[in-house]
Amino acid sequence: MAKKMIAVIGAGSADGSIMKIAEEVGRLIAKGGAVMVCGGLGGVMEAAARGAQSAGGLTVGILPQARKQDANPHIDIAIPTGFGEGRNVVIARTADVLIAVAGEYGTLSEIAFGLRMGKPVIGIGTWDIKGVIKAETAEKAVRRAFEVLKQ
Repeated sequence: MAKKMIAVIGAGSADGSIMKIAEEVGRLIAKGGAVMVCGGLGGVMEAAARGAQSAGGLTVGILPQARKQDANPHIDIAIPTGFGEGRNVVIARTADVLIAVAGEYGTLSEIAFGLRMGKPVIGIGTWDIKGVIKAETAEKAVRRAFEVLKQ
């Protein structure tokens, strides 16, 4: 059976408190035994990948560029798409659950694609959109992600 994949989505640059939350989300995903998927670049993506790696987890980065070398240093498997922002569709399709940590318009598109595909989307301080399951902390978000994976 294939491992479950949880995407962490969020902005390519973020302040320290958001980065800390993202890193904790990544760490908890890895501790739970799921693969952490992200866009493979900086900000929330890099923090989540760093957290997952620190807990011995596997990280997958689905890159907008066409070169694996553009991935942040915490990505174990880099998938260069050359799709630009179109890679957001691939992230949403790949994930079993998406966790949005804050975020900007790119995150908004990933949330929309995830919801459109019928994927659970959990949000920490992100867009207030019908269908997004709100969580106040990294622990609550990841716990909820694993609960919906069991359903």
